[in-house]
Amino acid sequence: MTPTLGFLGWIVIGGIAGWIGSMIQNRDAQMGIGLNIVVGILGGIIGGWVLSLFGFDVAGGNWIFSFFTCLLGAVILLWIVNMVTSRRR
Repeated sequence: MTPTLGFLGWIVIGGIAGWIGSMIQNRDAQMGIGLNIVVGILGGIIGGWVLSLFGFDVAGGNWIFSFFTCLLGAVILLWIVNMVTSRRR
């Protein structure tokens, strides 16, 4: 049985993954720490869903796997946000 991240773990990993994801998608200047955490946590949900479609066991991963899952989801989420906001201009 693998230990779960817990609330604080999700905040830390989500914040780091959201921050790196915002740098990858060139949105770091518009985002603060709170939004980075939200993007990272939502990215974890999106990344877990995407990886489960490909047959990965996302529940059994360690904290490194969880970080990369959050990072993948954060990049996908910010890519969608970029697509929507670029069409408004």
